[in-house]
Amino acid sequence: MIKKIVPLFLLFVSMVSNAQQPGEDKWGAWYMYFGTNKVSERLSIHSEVQARYYETTSNFNQLLLRTGLNYHIDPSAIATIGYGYIDTDNSFGEIPGEVNSIEHRIFEQFILKNKVWELLFEHRYRLEQRFLDFGDATDTQHRARYRIQMTLPLTNTFYLNFYDELFINLQDDLFGQNRLYAAVGVNVTENSSVQLGYMRNQFPNAVYDRLQVAVFYNPDLRGLFNKKKP
Repeated sequence: MIKKIVPLFLLFVSMVSNAQQPGEDKWGAWYMYFGTNKVSERLSIHSEVQARYYETTSNFNQLLLRTGLNYHIDPSAIATIGYGYIDTDNSFGEIPGEVNSIEHRIFEQFILKNKVWELLFEHRYRLEQRFLDFGDATDTQHRARYRIQMTLPLTNTFYLNFYDELFINLQDDLFGQNRLYAAVGVNVTENSSVQLGYMRNQFPNAVYDRLQVAVFYNPDLRGLFNKKKP
């Protein structure tokens, strides 16, 4: 009896291990661009591009394009409404399948900022309406996100950045994911910076380690929109 059970158990373990190959043992990478461009005293445009890989330079995972219109209530409070387009390769993803999934996403966001001693805090609250197309099926999902971020200036040029972000599903299982992040940042110019960091991305059944390279470029575009006619 034991001789029959052992081979069956080993076969089961092999099948499970082969079925669960989501790239958890790989160091993936996210390469990102973020822009916030003032177009008036109260309004700015958010732009964002992210290329995500299961490995540092190969095995495409996801392309994310996001934009939004920001309303600056005051220097410490910003409200945003926006749209995102997400193309995901599901070969290692949460949703099995060979065809990439496409997501159209609408989001509403509110940011509050405050300072404690030299620490700069940012609280980001976001609601998302997600319209997903898996090729042979579609789905609509809703979720909420909360991110607390802390920035510590070291000099006028260098700084440290940390955040933790929790994703809450508004249907099915409550916990979606949690992202814990730490980075070193460099202020290149008055309106541009670069961050090199590490993110631990935890899902209900998987944990991913991700290198992050982010470029921030925030030129003020009010001069282009407020030019006086000759």
